[in-house]
Amino acid sequence: QVQLVESGGGLVQAGGSLRLSCAASGRAYSNSAMAWFRQAPGKERTFVAGISWPGDSTAYANSVKGRFTVSRDDAKNTLYLQMSSLEPEDTANYYCAARIGGAVYLGERSYNFWGQGTQVTVSS
Repeated sequence: QVQLVESGGGLVQAGGSLRLSCAASGRAYSNSAMAWFRQAPGKERTFVAGISWPGDSTAYANSVKGRFTVSRDDAKNTLYLQMSSLEPEDTANYYCAARIGGAVYLGERSYNFWGQGTQVTVSS
């Protein structure tokens, strides 16, 4: 089992930055690839970024490449998403997810555990 708790969301102006955190607990974390997904109102949840176990491989959605950076601190059991040059289109509820196994998958069905989400709102 892996329990996930996101934090760091909020309201920011376009062009600004935010860093999201996801605190994980549970033994399975040490064997889990981690990812961030997001869901805007009225839209499906989509992949944003992911990082493998043990953290040597990352993947990003095209819409965030060059602006977002995913990382993990396994000493703290924490996943991060550094978001820069934010755009109003980035407004969404951001979810942390974990899948047992080392590789990052892009589909949400591949993930076993989910957090409750943290809201990010970018004003124009």
